[in-house]
Amino acid sequence: MYESYFGLKHEPFSIAPDPRYLFMSERHREALAHLLYGVNGGGGFVLLSGEIGAGKTTVCRCFLEQIPRRTNVAYIFNPKLTVPELLHSVCAEFGVPHPELGKGETRATVKDYLDPLNEFLLKTHAVNQNNVLIIDEAQMLSADVLEQLRLLTNLETNERKLLQIILIGQPELRDMLARPELEQLAQRVIARYHLGALTETETEAYIRHRLSVSGMTTAMPFDAKALARIHQLSRGVPRRINLLCDRALLGAYASGKGLADRDIVDKAAVEVFGTRASVGPAVLRLGRPAWMALSALAAIALIGVISLIVYATQRAPVATIAKLPMAASVATSAIGPSAASAAHAAVSASSTAAASAPIAGATFLTAANLPTRFKALTRNEKDAWRELAPEWKLALDDGDPCITAARAQLQCFRTPSSSLALIRQLDRPGILMLHDDSDRPVYALLTGLTNDTATLRMAGISQTISLVSLATLWRGDFATFWRAPPGYTGKIVESGAGPVAESLGAQLATLRGEPAPAPGTDAAWKARVSAFQLAQGLKPDGLVGPTTFMQLNRASGVDEPRLTRR
Repeated sequence: MYESYFGLKHEPFSIAPDPRYLFMSERHREALAHLLYGVNGGGGFVLLSGEIGAGKTTVCRCFLEQIPRRTNVAYIFNPKLTVPELLHSVCAEFGVPHPELGKGETRATVKDYLDPLNEFLLKTHAVNQNNVLIIDEAQMLSADVLEQLRLLTNLETNERKLLQIILIGQPELRDMLARPELEQLAQRVIARYHLGALTETETEAYIRHRLSVSGMTTAMPFDAKALARIHQLSRGVPRRINLLCDRALLGAYASGKGLADRDIVDKAAVEVFGTRASVGPAVLRLGRPAWMALSALAAIALIGVISLIVYATQRAPVATIAKLPMAASVATSAIGPSAASAAHAAVSASSTAAASAPIAGATFLTAANLPTRFKALTRNEKDAWRELAPEWKLALDDGDPCITAARAQLQCFRTPSSSLALIRQLDRPGILMLHDDSDRPVYALLTGLTNDTATLRMAGISQTISLVSLATLWRGDFATFWRAPPGYTGKIVESGAGPVAESLGAQLATLRGEPAPAPGTDAAWKARVSAFQLAQGLKPDGLVGPTTFMQLNRASGVDEPRLTRR
């Protein structure tokens, strides 16, 4: 509603889990490191806790994208289960066949599930595969289910346990594991991390990052006092920041103002969080007509949220459908029970239709049958560059593709240690080097990326696979083109001197809605570059190389191909 008013191309503060808006603070990176350490730590339990909306799901998605090769993953979203129901879900997630019922039995017993599950864990260990069970919202687990989970970790060899269990939940989870009756389980926790809130500096960087990804070309719509107040009222929790910023921009739009100041933020907080105690007396000055107008606009915004979720379910991969009702519940939690019920009903209806709708032009593959499809790929890297070139309206000859691209002011970018998180940030098609069953390299063009799947193409044939399947084949090799600025010579830009650095400084000033900077010190130039890098999820070192230029092109709206999101 307010996007065009503030010079934005997309909705900046939606609480839908859009990977384009991924922002990893230092705390999120530490939490991710704990999860990765836990997986390689020989088994047992790993605990990740945090407040509602702190970003636990964000960290978990990054973890799934970086999970070690040859790892089987089971993900339980609904932990309010009995012991047999939990074991049934675990078997289903790992692909373990449903247990056979004994003669005269009407339901499977715990032993019926444990025997084939133990057999599966032993067989996968024998072929050097790891198994990870992730349980979200684990604070809802009952004591008997937690005890069964502890017993699952009893299966072990001399070197390691055969099942790694990651528990993700709210702070109550830590209190649960501190109970005397769960001491045996608590002693098996090999890594734990509590995800804290963002600092005031990180909160500002988070807001700038989301506005930048949304295509902000005008001045920052929050002043310094408003940003400080947002941090105070949101307590640095990303989901609360999104809700508050979204409503504040809506309030500024409704009032015809180009800036959401502290007063507007205070009024928005009353509307979103429903409390006057934590908001200053300025909120009481809001007149009845203004409140009526703002409430009407909020109702329209709610309809838009419901429509967006319904639209997403109609196009999302089947694997993601089950997650959307939860997102709808969160999105409507601050609006009221009637609206929440309507949103949930709309999502449920569309989820049923979407679950039976195939994705056009793509073939779903599993880790089991993927190797048989390598015949559609190529072992010639030049063929992969030729497949990528039309995306950039570039014609390649038989020579070096990078030399040909340089004549069109394009540069080749290669890295052997990329991640899906970085590729999401760069948001451009590129070449993945995969490895077949004989560990020989083959090349595929990555053209699409969703929360759960990747779309690969070669010789005009598209294949859609799960990210878990991709992780067993890809080790981080990624290559793509990017559009270089005039005068760029391929060297790292590390000072503010020179035409390339001056042009870059002018672009950064435009993005911030500021006049072109006068010649200054290298320190000031590096500070502006570092702030931009931090907002874009890059290492804020003040050194400008290909990834920084790519993100600057993206934020500035430079015409470059993008990954598809469906």
